Amino acid sequence: MSESCQRRAAILCCSAAVCFCLVAALSAHQANDSASRPNDKAAAQSDDFKITVGVNSVLVPVVVRDAHGRAVGDLTQKDFALFDQDKPAAIAGFSVQKRATGAETVPDAERSANTAAPTMPPASTNANTPAAQPAATPARFIVFLFDDLHFDPGDLLRIKNVATKMLGQSVGDSDMAAVVTTSGTSSGLTRDRAVLQGAVEKLAAHPLYHHDNRDCPNIGVYEADLIVNKHNVQALESAEQAYSVCAHVGGPEGAMGPSGGKTGGSSVDEGMSARMVRSAASQVLEIGDRDVSVTLSTVKEFVRRMAKLPGQQHTLILVSPGFVTVTPNSMREKSEVLDLAARANVTISALDARGLYTTNLDASERGAASTRDLMTGETQQYHAETMNMSENVMSEFANGTGGTFFHNSNDLEGGFKSLAQAPEYVYLLEMSLDHVKSDGAFHRLKVKVARDSVKVQSRLAYVAPQPPPKQKK
Repeated sequence: MSESCQRRAAILCCSAAVCFCLVAALSAHQANDSASRPNDKAAAQSDDFKITVGVNSVLVPVVVRDAHGRAVGDLTQKDFALFDQDKPAAIAGFSVQKRATGAETVPDAERSANTAAPTMPPASTNANTPAAQPAATPARFIVFLFDDLHFDPGDLLRIKNVATKMLGQSVGDSDMAAVVTTSGTSSGLTRDRAVLQGAVEKLAAHPLYHHDNRDCPNIGVYEADLIVNKHNVQALESAEQAYSVCAHVGGPEGAMGPSGGKTGGSSVDEGMSARMVRSAASQVLEIGDRDVSVTLSTVKEFVRRMAKLPGQQHTLILVSPGFVTVTPNSMREKSEVLDLAARANVTISALDARGLYTTNLDASERGAASTRDLMTGETQQYHAETMNMSENVMSEFANGTGGTFFHNSNDLEGGFKSLAQAPEYVYLLEMSLDHVKSDGAFHRLKVKVARDSVKVQSRLAYVAPQPPPKQKK
């Protein structure tokens, strides 16, 4: 592992604290807002659309749409069937949330001509002047979370141009919104679109971990997971031969000719190269896990804070090029985000900042290829899998909370328009975990609806509770 990667790993250790700094402006607004509207807290606590669930249970939000894409709201518990690991699971609790629909928005030019942006009233010295009435509770709270830890410069420039233009059309006059980043910046909650757009214009890439294709061996998180956690022999052998090429040494590459005989070169034996590869793969996974943990912790903390805000529609929009979440730690953290969002009535929508992307490697990314790779194309295969799997986290968040996932399209303006609209109806199915083994295992979920010609959007998985700690003797 290169020295630069080790430095980035050290930075990541300190970056977990950044997540809590991100929400300072959100908390400040909440405190000020509660002071000016003392009845909102009681109103928020009396919302009858929230479901109360036990600790040892999992919530499965479900959105059902008809053939025209409209959310269906007249289903009952009997219409749903829930499956855990392909086995029928009892629905222990059932609730229907009727969420506030998105406010109609108008272009900035039309808005400026017809309606003034909300501002604080000027101070008055006239004792007879009636006090200004506090603003009404916003119809929606929207947080735009830009994943600047993973942007590359090209994607970021395009996203900034689109977001600056589309924010005015995505945020309604009665909405409160914030522009925040995974690296630690925040506009604060505001109705002022100029403030939001100014925050977007200041966005910059801040990669804490950036994979260097010049590393030797050049191993990504997906391939490292195959080697370390999946014990995939093919991936290990491919990495060994790549290492023999980039390190200019003998070993497996020199030990296997086209006919299986020795081709010369033996300065590093197969055991040594395997140990080097496994060591490098372990470091890649460790740094990758820290990187993902910072991002997911940020998402989770925002969801937690948004749950305390008044109103019926809280939407977090994640704008990201994606990142790979295949390790046990990342799978558990994703599940925790989904658990919290379901309980907090927060919708997470996502936009893949890469637009319409290709999975093909270019010459600069391929580097020096081993004989095996030239024959099998394994490097290309791993790269394609990584590109495709990078969007899984965004898809899972959207499916698991009733949100929208916009991806694999260059119509980013249309994507931004669609993301702020939460579904009108969300069904919450509660499944008890009393009979689920506490082993931290990954469980597949599936929901079926007894109605023809509908599309079902639901949470796809959860992670079982962790086993209890072993008692010390």
